[in-house]
Amino acid sequence: MQKRLTLLGSTGSIGDSTLDVVARHPQRFSVYALTAHRNGEKLVEQCLRFTPEVAVVGDADTAAQVERKLREAGSKTVVTYGPQALVEVSKSDGCDTVVAAIVGAAGLAPTLAAAKAGKQILLANKEALVMSGDIFIDAVCDSGAVLLPLDSEHNAVFQCFPRENAQRDGVTKIILTASGGPFRTREPSTLVNVTPDEACKHPNWSMGRKISVDSATMMNKGLEVIEAHYLFDLPGERIDVLIHPQSVIHSMVSYADGSVLAQLGNPDMRTPIAHALAYPERVDSGVAQLDLAQIATLTFEKPDYERFPCLALAMQALSAGGVASTALNAANEVAVEAFLNRRIGFMAIAQTVDAVLNALENRTASSLEVVLEADAAARRAAHTIIDSLPVPA
Repeated sequence: MQKRLTLLGSTGSIGDSTLDVVARHPQRFSVYALTAHRNGEKLVEQCLRFTPEVAVVGDADTAAQVERKLREAGSKTVVTYGPQALVEVSKSDGCDTVVAAIVGAAGLAPTLAAAKAGKQILLANKEALVMSGDIFIDAVCDSGAVLLPLDSEHNAVFQCFPRENAQRDGVTKIILTASGGPFRTREPSTLVNVTPDEACKHPNWSMGRKISVDSATMMNKGLEVIEAHYLFDLPGERIDVLIHPQSVIHSMVSYADGSVLAQLGNPDMRTPIAHALAYPERVDSGVAQLDLAQIATLTFEKPDYERFPCLALAMQALSAGGVASTALNAANEVAVEAFLNRRIGFMAIAQTVDAVLNALENRTASSLEVVLEADAAARRAAHTIIDSLPVPA
């Protein structure tokens, strides 16, 4: 049966890779809805190629521009806009599978709506779990939704994990690998004057600017530790991070008998996307086969928390529980945006997040309303802290 997809965040790097895989298998996959925020021109190109029933954008002006261009091209795609429109296409009967690739907290509401509607969810938006954790997992369990991880690390763990929950006792720990980003070998004292362009030059992966900065600070890996906790129901002390600069081993699972299973592949997001889209089958992703003889050497090292304080902050937030991880994510989003706009320096990202976590009272994440209140409070606190920091020269 052909899968009908709603692709949340179609104009980003995950969206591009997903549509590349979809185009290779038109008999297997079709597109019900594509969504973007303000990248209307690219969305129009995608709509004309994949002919979705619905396109969703962030605001009325962008919607008008997209609709005009689609009508001029003879397209019948219906154009809508706003947060509620994202929710509607995520729970619509028109799709059975939702690819959640919106970056940041903006992806929470539509992804949660898909979970409550019992959809198959291909999750690239780690913030949905970082922010709402048990609330999101409970929605998946209550509705019978199917949750498949799309991040390369979590998809790798999923591929190495036992298929039956009863066998989970045999798992001793998860090992998430990290490239170390562009500053793996830089002295921490030299990172103060890092520019946004330098932070976005990832050595192995092609990603958007926000997630590239998160990779440079290793906050991305910290968020992935929190996500892994919820996805695989393991405590933080059984989730390790190991720096692996070649990005060939995407993650590992260690077992009680001494076995360690690893998933390997070239660093290309089309591999985990193809795996999740076709699961439990395997299909061509367009990614070249791995040549280990050519790579020759695989190396590993422990992360340096002085160089990567954001990773330590994320682990502390997971240990604290409650809404700490919500506050962590919100403060980081505000701080990264400020860094990209050259309002604060690179090391001030961690400084801002740390200050927010210390300033706000932690509460039990008892409802979505509590989570959203914590998110808003953390953003306000982050803005106040940033306003007090010196602007980089």
